[in-house]
Amino acid sequence: MELFKTQMSVLWILLLNGNKGCHTEEVVLLNSKETQAELGWTSHPSNGWEEISGVDEKYKPIRTYQVCNVMEPALQNNWLQTGWVARRGGQRIFVELQFTLRDCNSIPGVAGTCKETFNLLYVESDKDLGRVTREERYTKIDTIAADESFTQGDLGERKMKLNTEVREIGHLNRKGFHLAFQDVGACVALVAVRVYYKRCLATVQNLAVFSDTVAEAAFATLVEVRGACVNNSEVDTDSPPRMHCSAEGEWLVPIGKCSCSAGYEEGHSSCEAEASPRWVLHCRGRRIGYLTEDRLPYGGEATLRRRGYLTEERLPTEERR
Repeated sequence: MELFKTQMSVLWILLLNGNKGCHTEEVVLLNSKETQAELGWTSHPSNGWEEISGVDEKYKPIRTYQVCNVMEPALQNNWLQTGWVARRGGQRIFVELQFTLRDCNSIPGVAGTCKETFNLLYVESDKDLGRVTREERYTKIDTIAADESFTQGDLGERKMKLNTEVREIGHLNRKGFHLAFQDVGACVALVAVRVYYKRCLATVQNLAVFSDTVAEAAFATLVEVRGACVNNSEVDTDSPPRMHCSAEGEWLVPIGKCSCSAGYEEGHSSCEAEASPRWVLHCRGRRIGYLTEDRLPYGGEATLRRRGYLTEERLPTEERR
């Protein structure tokens, strides 16, 4: 019953979410496109994955890996291991792959062992495992297939059918990890690898400051964050400020609030000193000027007010800026 209540509470907060997609940040741990020098990843055996230079869709120089041993009659088992990736506090890790893959049927005389998929794997560790690839250490994330594969005709027309796939790794316990790509007989080019996690960016809501918060690994898990009141404000004891950071790195609707202290009024996400009263001078129903308290003629306030030449108002916060 308690589990049911918790699930319903999570669902209710999600339904109330009015800020979905706001204040989200992707903290990038690895982006192969940002490296123009050699990536230097570990390839085994030596006649498998090969690092080459290329350009992306914007003609920016990039380093890519490719393998295409589809004409070999023997079964293929080519491994490519990235360098060590520090987790840096990330709980739910996303792996974004951009790649091209050749249609086996478009290759003349291709062996029957030709494949149109490859495997994505990972291994956790507290330090760099070096350049030795030990297959038994790795955990499979998924088999990756292309939505679009290219043909010989596409090559002639210089068409680049780029595929993008995103996979997740959750519940990591070590300081970092290696990724691995296993080719079992495909003609594939790994154009880009981007690894990141999501966090809720620091924000101010209901006069409370909420700090950067890393999203949890489990989809239904929300991280509750207590807010700190901004300067010159006080917590509402009946409803202290708090928000929840979702697994997608999105803040859900704020709960509770802070209130400006006496002598201060709410501005834009802050509490500012209240304006002193000022006097508005009128002539024939039109505003002709303003006077603050210290500018009023001595003894003239009552007369001016009685004749309708003077009214009192407070300067709006926006105008005081």
